[in-house]
Amino acid sequence: MPPPRFSHRDIMHMLSGTMLGMFLGALDQTIIATSLPAMVGELHGMEHMSWAVSAYLLTSTAATPIYGKLSDLYGRRLLFGSAIALFLLGSVGAGLAQNMGELIAGRAVQGIGGGGLISLAMAIVADIVPPRERARYQAYFSGVWTIATLAGPVLGGFLVDVLDWRWVFWINLPIGAAALLICNAALKRLPVYGRTKKIDYLGAAILIPAIVSVLLVTTWAGTDMAWNSPTILALIVAAVVLTALFAVQEHRADDPIVPPRLLRENVVFIGVWLGFFGGAASVGATIFLPLFLQVVVGASASNSGMLILPMMIGICIGALGAGRIIRWTGRYKLVALGGLGLAALAFALFMTVTRDTPTWLYASYMGLLGAGLGPCGPMVGISVQNAVHRRDLGTATSLTNLFRSMGGSFGVALLGAVLIAGLGSPTASLNRGTLLHGGTVAIAALPEAERASIVAGFAHGFIYLYIAAAALAVAGMVFALFWKELPLRSAADHAAQLAEAAALSERR
Repeated sequence: MPPPRFSHRDIMHMLSGTMLGMFLGALDQTIIATSLPAMVGELHGMEHMSWAVSAYLLTSTAATPIYGKLSDLYGRRLLFGSAIALFLLGSVGAGLAQNMGELIAGRAVQGIGGGGLISLAMAIVADIVPPRERARYQAYFSGVWTIATLAGPVLGGFLVDVLDWRWVFWINLPIGAAALLICNAALKRLPVYGRTKKIDYLGAAILIPAIVSVLLVTTWAGTDMAWNSPTILALIVAAVVLTALFAVQEHRADDPIVPPRLLRENVVFIGVWLGFFGGAASVGATIFLPLFLQVVVGASASNSGMLILPMMIGICIGALGAGRIIRWTGRYKLVALGGLGLAALAFALFMTVTRDTPTWLYASYMGLLGAGLGPCGPMVGISVQNAVHRRDLGTATSLTNLFRSMGGSFGVALLGAVLIAGLGSPTASLNRGTLLHGGTVAIAALPEAERASIVAGFAHGFIYLYIAAAALAVAGMVFALFWKELPLRSAADHAAQLAEAAALSERR
């Protein structure tokens, strides 16, 4: 059976449903931010508020590598449709919740579905588009992600004010149904190149709690619990032991969840760590820049959200620009070095920002930061996908997304700890959890003299935070220096690999 050939129109048709599915996953991570207070207020669960967010993060991250492996075995269409269906099932459960336990359970099911939406979307692009052309289409996904990120908080607030917080979940149903219908029809032409279906159940059973342990450490440490508390120390030990057991299991399994041969490949090993550092810098910037603008610069909460817009626009421009450079030159190593270098420079420039800095100047710094961070995701995905055999495409794509998610969680924990350590004695009573859950309101209510002292402490602490963020970008640059640059496959090479995979599929 000859491999299918796709025109630009075919590709856009196939990707339209995929982008809708990815939009769901991206929107859900931001729309809840402005609606969460109304949810916990009605359900009387303020003490469990953080779990409405953490439950999604834990299950989506843990499910990501499982989706990648299963999609290599059973095909992207089946797994992507299953991810959407699970996401919608969780949305219904959360929308019908009568208490915080039911809401958290619904969010956890949503996360299980959401874990496949982003990584499988990237794998579907890789199935139908040659690596050299791929950045052009992955830039569209960057645009969808940015739109969802910007629209989520506004839409969440609107739905709570005009309708009811449950509509934050009900709105997923028509979008998800449309994505499911489009994908079911459009992705029928997507070939399945699976092989003998030997699933490493023991590896999956070890990997999931290992990931959850790491995420709980980065979520709880320094907020709900001290770093040296028995629970955090136990989780750290559990994460180390489970990771070691997983490595042993993957070396002995017939068909491992994460084949060790992938991480022995230079492009994959360096690529996933570039994703880790890029995710740490990106999520850290998204979380802490609004806090910096509100506390140090003096912007209101709504204005700080608008002032982040230049960074989001920069991310889109950076992704599109990187796509064009990769398409024209076939080179990605210089794109990695240039992007991370711009991000490090932007973080360094933020150390000079004060209340007297003109808005246009620090807005330009944000645009520069976005332009530097924008290429990280598409560039890493393309290079890793180009370096692996088609049988490992979904696994490798999910692995890059897993490391990027873990990097984001690590970045928030690290930068939060650095900020707290640099604040000084006037803010010793404020921990990271207070800051991330409305600390600016508490600061504004303080007497003038005490508030001025705390603002000065924040200005000092953020200098250390920006140094740490720039160091993350520089660490990524160091990794990139040792990155092999393989020639990106052309359309002819891509077609030949598809033909080989089709022949192997027919013989299995």
